[in-house]
Amino acid sequence: MERVDWGAPWLSAVRDPGVRVQREVFDGKPVAEALNALSMATVRFVHQSELPDGTAYEQYIFDTRCVPTRDNLHDFFNGLAWLQFPQTKRRLNQMQAQAIAAQGVGAVRGPLRDAITVWDENGAVMDAPTAIWAALQARDWWRLFVELRPLWREVRLVLFGHALLEKLVVPRKPITAHVYQGQAAIDSVASLDAWLAQELQPGRLAAKPFLPLPVLGVPGWWPENENFSFYDDSLVFRSAPRKNKHTMGFAAL
Repeated sequence: MERVDWGAPWLSAVRDPGVRVQREVFDGKPVAEALNALSMATVRFVHQSELPDGTAYEQYIFDTRCVPTRDNLHDFFNGLAWLQFPQTKRRLNQMQAQAIAAQGVGAVRGPLRDAITVWDENGAVMDAPTAIWAALQARDWWRLFVELRPLWREVRLVLFGHALLEKLVVPRKPITAHVYQGQAAIDSVASLDAWLAQELQPGRLAAKPFLPLPVLGVPGWWPENENFSFYDDSLVFRSAPRKNKHTMGFAAL
């Protein structure tokens, strides 16, 4: 946890509570207890041992409003997401519980639970000019990050996924967010949370309406991308798959 760089732009949405919770952890508190000091009672954080054997994690949260939490970075960032996006996290949990009630817990999650998990772990929301979105959808990376670079001043990108934030503690070029399109009228984390809680509906989520974005390619987010050869790496900045009868839409990285 000492490696977290709170000056990193991708931590903007969780920076304020993150610094406070980190300080409590450094003072010797378990992550769950440190998070509870800032919680607004949407949920209570409990030690992982509170989760009964054989009980699905998502179902336990839905039934008890308690979030089992380990003393690690993954659950630290998950807790920060609950603090900053309580309505959205509650809505995602509700959909997970409804799907479990309808289908049970099996080896395969199903399209809805799979999509919820993907976005909960690696999701981001971006409001951007039309040209930016078109280039991202086409995976025209050169146009997106080089030709349209001045337009990125008008982009608002907020990272939501807790696994995504955990991975970025040690930044690596291939780290990719699954981006959902936001709205220009959203001007704060609280308003974004309220909007997402209404926006993320089962039918829409099951279709996985996300676009892959290698986040270290974002202008201003990583010094190495000032040299445009950064984007020549085809293992990271991949071309869009061709559409045919076997391929529908864009495959997430």
